[in-house]
Amino acid sequence: MENREKKILIADDEPDILEIIQYNLRAEGYDVYTAKDGDEALVRAKQIKPDLIILDIMMPKKNGVEVCEILRTQPAFKDTLIIFLTALSDESSQMKGFDTGADDYVNKPISPKLLLSRVNALLRRVTKKEDLGNGVLTLDNLVIDPVKFLVLVDGQEVTLAKKEFELLYLLASRPGRVFLRNEILNQVWGNDVIVGDRTIDVHIRKIRQKLGLDCITTVKGVGYKFDL
Repeated sequence: MENREKKILIADDEPDILEIIQYNLRAEGYDVYTAKDGDEALVRAKQIKPDLIILDIMMPKKNGVEVCEILRTQPAFKDTLIIFLTALSDESSQMKGFDTGADDYVNKPISPKLLLSRVNALLRRVTKKEDLGNGVLTLDNLVIDPVKFLVLVDGQEVTLAKKEFELLYLLASRPGRVFLRNEILNQVWGNDVIVGDRTIDVHIRKIRQKLGLDCITTVKGVGYKFDL
């Protein structure tokens, strides 16, 4: 099966959850590894270089958010997909997770079928992006390099969170084009990920602040466009 080439690491301190997720992912053809706490998750991640990591937020030693923060500081894991498992469903908790660099959330109690659909959807999105190829965007004093995950303004590097980078790249790839809110959600977060409109607004505000540029225009009631 083609999924056999994809490696997935699951980190959760509940053996029953590890077992059922592992069983379902292996049945789908994925190469699956497990960890029982945050420290072991970091060690295993460095050993196997997974394509996707499923992190329980409430783990001993290091929680899922801490593990995600550490991994996102390392170049080898800048493109690794990360899904949080959590009993925290409020918007502020989800925003914190996305800011840390998570790609998706799945709430507990877990539906194996739902989790599998989220995993498949995320990996399909990555495959499509790879097939399309990656190109450096140079727009006046702004440079965006999706391969190096690099943003430069007047030659100075600007650090963006993963979703902020993907959102900026999407808008900047078609200057002047208005992207609808639903379109942005589908292309940056995926149509299987449930986030609110406020999520986009917060990310746009942070991009503007970090770049120090008036480059993203709000089209009221419609969406956003890049216009440097």
